Order: sequence, then structure tokens, then C-alpha cells
Amino acid sequence: MGIEIRSATPADAAGIAAVWAAAMPQLVKTARGIEAELRTSTSRVVLIAVDGEEVVGYGNVYLPLPDDEAPRVRITVQVPPAQRGRGIGSALAEAVFRTAEEAGARKLLIVVGDDDASKAFATRHGFTIGRRMSQAAADLAGVPEPVPVPAGLRLVDYTEVDPRSLWSATAAVADGDPSGLSNAPEYEDWVATDWNHPDLRRDLSIAVLDGEQVVSFVTTTADPDRRVIWSNLTGTIPSYRGRGLAKVVKSAALARSRDAGFTAAFTGNDAGNAPMLAVNRWLGYQPTAAAWTAEKVV
Repeated sequence: MGIEIRSATPADAAGIAAVWAAAMPQLVKTARGIEAELRTSTSRVVLIAVDGEEVVGYGNVYLPLPDDEAPRVRITVQVPPAQRGRGIGSALAEAVFRTAEEAGARKLLIVVGDDDASKAFATRHGFTIGRRMSQAAADLAGVPEPVPVPAGLRLVDYTEVDPRSLWSATAAVADGDPSGLSNAPEYEDWVATDWNHPDLRRDLSIAVLDGEQVVSFVTTTADPDRRVIWSNLTGTIPSYRGRGLAKVVKSAALARSRDAGFTAAFTGNDAGNAPMLAVNRWLGYQPTAAAWTAEKVV
């Protein structure tokens, strides 16, 4: 039976989770979370490659905002190592490219592995390799104790956070991500796909407040079955930077995750993001792998 490329449905969630587990096991991508994303998200298109009943590849397109005149659109193409060499990636990539162009994309942004084959795949499809991404892991048993919050500010977890204030902080830091991989969808879609995501652990996600305003935060997703967490986004709004708040929120989040029975923390950063990399080293993160962003004009 040949490979079919089609739109994903919630019934494909377990198969998609298996693709992610094989291709990027450090991420938190549970079937429950993927099913919720497929049911609620309006900001992306998800395509899959199937061989009979088996999901053998995954692709998505983050749709541009309506008022973006020259959108750079983030896309994803993932094929498990055991399925590579069959033309699945190329077939899926062409469908993803077509979908992005139909949505009005002017540039495409993708992340590729650090191996020669992955980079060659990207360049063969017209992409220029760009920024290096660092991936790292920390043993939660060895994380330092949390850093005290500065006077006049308040440390809370997400059970005490106004979601609109958190969304505003997310939007304020997303554009400053040098990799271009962070994004802040419209508020209603963010609530549906991020704030209400089943893998989000609000008790392990930490914010610093000035009054009721979120000024620094770390969002934590978790897979209890594997006892691992992923720091999805850590950020401090521009006017509060230089005060060590990223270390405050992330040290608190990792300590709480340790106390909740999780054993390992994973994260990814732009290799040029020196302040965040320094925080991660202090927390005990060790590099595990690397990846690259790549861009293509369409």
C-alpha cells in the first residue's frame, strides 16, 4: 500500500505521539495533548503521512495572522528514523509547502536536526541553514534550591495568574526570541490551545507578578508517565530584564517539579541566547543534542 498524505483528525493522536516520541523523544508530546490540539486549534494546519493504518510522518503549518503583510510561517516535518529513506519526508514536505503558500506565506521557517542527512534534506528543498539550537537536559534530583524573589514582587504559580496578563507577557517576549520559533496566537486561540492544554501543569508553571501584571514566567508541560517536564517558554518582559527573574521562575519550577516526583527536565534554546543558556547551566542542564533553523523564500 502506498503512502497517503491527509489532514489529521483527533483519532490520529496516538499515532502522531508515536512519531514525536521516535523523532524527538525529549519533547513532551502526549496523545492526550495532541488530541486536544487537533480538536481546538484554529491557528495551524496538521497533515500526516499514513501507510495503511500507521502514522509514519507528521507535518504542520502555523497560519499567519490576517494583518501580516509578509508573513514568515513556521512549519514542521517529522519522520521517525525507522521510516526515513522511503520518500515520506519529501511527500509530506511538498504538501506542507503548498499549504503554507496557499495561506499566504512569504517565507518558511523550519527546524532540522544537526545530522548531515537532515541538513541535506533542508538544503535540497531550497532552505538556507540559519541559527543553531541547543537542546539540554537536567537531572531534577540535583537542581539548586529556588532563588528568592526580589522585594516588591510576588512569586505565584499559574493557578493564581490572570490568563490575559500571561498572554500579554507571552506576546511581549515572543518577538524577541532570536530563533523566531516562539509565537503568540490571538488570545482566544491561545486560551484554547495553550492555557487549556492537557499537558500544561499550572502548578509547576511559575510567574513573577508586579501587582497583578506578569513580568516574568516559565510555562511547564509534563508527561507523568515518563516523569519528565519540558520548559515550553521562559521569558521576562523587556522593562524588567537584568534583574535575574528568569533564574527566579525557572529555579522555582524545577524544584517544584522535583518535589512532585518528576525526574528529568528538558529544554531548548537558541544557541545565541547567552543569558538563558547561563541560567540553564546554573540549573544543571547539560547539552544533549542540537538542531538548526532553516529558512526559505517562497
